[in-house]
Amino acid sequence: MNARLIFASALFLTGTGLSFAQPAPAATMDGMAMAETAAPVAAPKLQAAMRSLWHDHVVHTLEYALAVHAHDAAKAKAAEDAVVTNAKAIANAVGSFYGKAAGEQMFTLLAGHWAGVKALTQADSTHDKTAETAAMNALATNGGEIAKFLAGANPNLPESAVSSLLAGHVAHHSAQIEEIMAGDMTAEASTWTAMQQHMNVIADALAGAIAKQFPAKAA
Repeated sequence: MNARLIFASALFLTGTGLSFAQPAPAATMDGMAMAETAAPVAAPKLQAAMRSLWHDHVVHTLEYALAVHAHDAAKAKAAEDAVVTNAKAIANAVGSFYGKAAGEQMFTLLAGHWAGVKALTQADSTHDKTAETAAMNALATNGGEIAKFLAGANPNLPESAVSSLLAGHVAHHSAQIEEIMAGDMTAEASTWTAMQQHMNVIADALAGAIAKQFPAKAA
């Protein structure tokens, strides 16, 4: 099992402290499959929208990594454009509840996340360990900034919990990129399954917190 994925799984299993309806972790040695519980959802439309947005994020970052590995500049550019478009959509969703300025700040933070993922992809593709370390450090700093921003906007999102969720997400990116660059698509398939499930956890946490904060507005 990829060491980076073990790290991601360990972060998730330490517990987030969040009380929203979300998938419950069930560890397996073949990819950390997580079974979802049938808990009531406060705002099903918001939850579905958030899941779709965050799922699209990992779809497009996956497309980018595959394109870089294949040395396909055109596909890499298309994937990068899609990542940015998706980041704007996530930021707009946040802005619809917290205002234009908050949406713009969220986009800046998501742009920083993408810059780190892109840098990590490039570093892994050329086996540049120094650049890889720098990218991971940048992603960790950015994750802390996103957690601080979300916790400041919504009292139902503990900063430490959000930070742990984002750290797990970054570790999934790292594991997936490493596996793609090594041509190990069997390992990547397991990481991809865990990654998608973790996106649901993040999306559900955000949707649940927003619904709790804005019960009359969220649906």
